[in-house]
Amino acid sequence: MLLVRQLFGASANSWARALIIFVLAWVALVYVFVVKLTNTQGQQAAGESELNARRISQALQLLEHTRQRNEELKQLIDELMSDQLDKQSALKLVQRLENDALNPKMAADAVGPEPEAMFESAPADLRGWNNVAEAVAAGNDLMEAEHGEFGGIGGEPSLEYEFTRRRIQTNIGEIWNFFSSELGKVRKAVAGGHANAADLEESINQVLLQGAEHKRSLLSDMERMRQSDGYEAWRHKEARDLSDLVQRRLHHLQNPSDCQNARKLVCKLNKGCGYGCQLHHVVYCFIVAYATERTLILKSRGWRYHKGGWEEVFQPVSNSCHDAGTANTYNWPGKPNTQVLVLPIIDSLMPRPPYLPLAVPEDLAPRLKRLHGDPIVWWVGQFLKYLLRPQAPTRDFLVAGMRNLGWERPIVGVHVRRTDKVGTEAACHSVEEYMTHVEDYYRTLEVNGSSVVRRIFLASDDAQVIEEARRKYPQYHIIGDPEVARMASVSTRYTDTALNGIILDIHLLSMSDHLVCTFSSQVCRVAYEIMQTLYPDAAYRFKSLDDIYYYGGQNAHNRRVVIAHKPRTHEDLQLRVGDLVSVAGNHWDGNSKGKNTRTNQGGLFPSFKVEEKVDTAKLPLYAGV
Repeated sequence: MLLVRQLFGASANSWARALIIFVLAWVALVYVFVVKLTNTQGQQAAGESELNARRISQALQLLEHTRQRNEELKQLIDELMSDQLDKQSALKLVQRLENDALNPKMAADAVGPEPEAMFESAPADLRGWNNVAEAVAAGNDLMEAEHGEFGGIGGEPSLEYEFTRRRIQTNIGEIWNFFSSELGKVRKAVAGGHANAADLEESINQVLLQGAEHKRSLLSDMERMRQSDGYEAWRHKEARDLSDLVQRRLHHLQNPSDCQNARKLVCKLNKGCGYGCQLHHVVYCFIVAYATERTLILKSRGWRYHKGGWEEVFQPVSNSCHDAGTANTYNWPGKPNTQVLVLPIIDSLMPRPPYLPLAVPEDLAPRLKRLHGDPIVWWVGQFLKYLLRPQAPTRDFLVAGMRNLGWERPIVGVHVRRTDKVGTEAACHSVEEYMTHVEDYYRTLEVNGSSVVRRIFLASDDAQVIEEARRKYPQYHIIGDPEVARMASVSTRYTDTALNGIILDIHLLSMSDHLVCTFSSQVCRVAYEIMQTLYPDAAYRFKSLDDIYYYGGQNAHNRRVVIAHKPRTHEDLQLRVGDLVSVAGNHWDGNSKGKNTRTNQGGLFPSFKVEEKVDTAKLPLYAGV
């Protein structure tokens, strides 16, 4: 140390001072760097904290909004699911809904007044909902449908759907086991000579009774499966959308911008037949008008039912174009440049175009075949929906008629035709035959032990039928007006009073939950067609005691063979898969009658071996409507 001091002397103090200064400067620089780094990190942390705070705030606001909406939804559901309305309130609600259903709906846009939209304005249960809870649940189904094919998350079916599907599959096997076993016992007893007539009859009756229970159980399960499949809200929305589209097209067709130069189709209302037949005549005219893009001109002055004409009972078919004008008129088929065309009745129409019933528009067919069990009935119903928009006095009469009769649901509509067609075009069916199917419908509703008031709306052209039904079936609440039935007889049919009566009958039959009638009657078929505008699919809400559905003057009704059939008797048809069978009718015993278009032979065949072939026709698309 001494040597160092001696070697460096005074200079050592200078180096020491320089080293100290260097170290102090280095420490200062490190300090400044650390401080700067700390400040920067602090600012970043502060920015991130502020951003996170904003995100948390937004999330809290969203959660609060969601909570409020959930509270509102819960309150709405609680209100909907609260105690049942008292009788007076329920009556007021029904009256309001009836008024809504019968009042024409006025559009807010430039299209003008829309036709009466009974499907939209009818009570929820009239549109096929069983109850309010199901309607609320269906709204959830619609939202869930965005996430999966079956209305569930990830395309998963609900537990109830899968359970019901398996139950149906099992019970189909069980119903065959039952019939096979019981009929085997009967056959064995007959073969062994151990059964007398009374015992045999009792055994058969028991088989039929228990077999009917099997059937009702399966039908009830099928309805449960439909309700739980996740598509019910879609069905209602699709039905509304399709109906709205057709109604807008009809409104556009019937209200041309230039009536004087518009192409027109003249239809004379006074076809020589009854009210239902005349309605179908106008629908046929309207279909031809739609297909040829001609405005329908309905000639109704001097109408046999009401001399003042159609427009005094129902709204005019056009708001702006009411007559054919001064242009020359030509009979069907005319020429492409013919401005005014006069249409004959469908029976005299030559040549026959491909778009007559039972064809539906090609552009609507894919949607209709998916939505509806019988597209042609839906298609005809849309024209009736447009045509049968009531004038105010007619609407008031219908509302008052429902109120006076005490019309409530659930209810089965029964139409008994007894006068002019019985013995000529149709057979006479007893009241008991109709009531067998009414009883079966209500037992199906009650299959799970529930109980309902059994109501019937009974319409007839014979007043004694109503009195007979009330006497024989006091356990049913049967509503009907014998005076309307008396006025429907042939001698007094063509009067204003009779017209009001038949309009009311058809209106109430169409609004029923189920229809029991004879499709040989045009009144019954009209009610069935209108019913399609009140439900997404009412194709199976009927029982006809005679004919299958048909449209007078229709083209061939074809069904496609899906299961081959080898004749069992000389009456049977031979069928190959893919054959077309022109159907003449259903015998309601498991067999139908028809003609194989391949072999040109007629006969019987098992109804389950064919499926409906939906005929289509290229019709105008009404672009922009």
